[in-house]
Amino acid sequence: MCTIQPILNSHLNELDEDVFHHFGFTTKSFDFKQMFGDVKFVCVCGSSNRIHNFAISMAKLAGIQLPVENIAGSHARFVLYKVDHILFADHGIGIPSTLILMHEMTKLLQYAGCKDVLFIRLGTCGGLGVKPGTLVMSDRCVNTKLEPYNELCILGKPVRRQTKVDLNAVNELKKLSENLSLQCPVVVGGTITANDFYEEQGRLDGAICSFSQEEKLAYLKSAYDHGIRNLEMEGTAITSHCNLTGHRAILVCVAVVNRLENDQVTISADDFKLFEQLPGKLVGEYLKRNNGLIVR
Repeated sequence: MCTIQPILNSHLNELDEDVFHHFGFTTKSFDFKQMFGDVKFVCVCGSSNRIHNFAISMAKLAGIQLPVENIAGSHARFVLYKVDHILFADHGIGIPSTLILMHEMTKLLQYAGCKDVLFIRLGTCGGLGVKPGTLVMSDRCVNTKLEPYNELCILGKPVRRQTKVDLNAVNELKKLSENLSLQCPVVVGGTITANDFYEEQGRLDGAICSFSQEEKLAYLKSAYDHGIRNLEMEGTAITSHCNLTGHRAILVCVAVVNRLENDQVTISADDFKLFEQLPGKLVGEYLKRNNGLIVR
């Protein structure tokens, strides 16, 4: 349970109608409490196709007739699906896109009266000292300076927000993974959230590069020695926003490259398709066992 007192936006009380621009609906589109009031979990990932497929798999598990309808508007930036007590949405790539999703999703939950919801990010990542196909569950999220903060600039002033993850849920998932036949390694470790895919993650293969191979490896090995096991681009946005709004967050990502050995993702298309399904297999079982689905 989240013990942090949520910081809610009092300005919302002054709105007659709140427009969810990136979801393509408003507070007058439907009854939020009736439609979303039973939500306990929110699953997010970068790809709209991947989150749709995960929603379909959970609907099948729950015995719900397909198709799973997209609740978001026809011209919306994000997709939104609901299966029993679970919402599913895509966050795009990077902190800016993810924070837009988090603002609108947590406002939705606020209007619906939902509290202490667990957000779960399922995704791909660059592994650090782990081979492709390894599931990495984050025990902390840090920025590229290895600090447990998400940094913003609001009204021209720097703001740092803490990025705690729900360690109880992480431990439950780790124990669950040991009882399932996932046929893949599972590790718990720290996660670096970078602002881009190339330079901030120490890649040598971008259009611009101002550092050497030796400098890159020194940074990545130092991060590994500090317990970091993967790099991605959204974790600090999700965790920090949940910390402020009274919700919880965890990250379950699969490595598609070992960054101590390679910068480019060179696994086959078949392996990539197989690997990207692994987080959903573990998280899906967790949701089923934690009352995310209605027993039919």
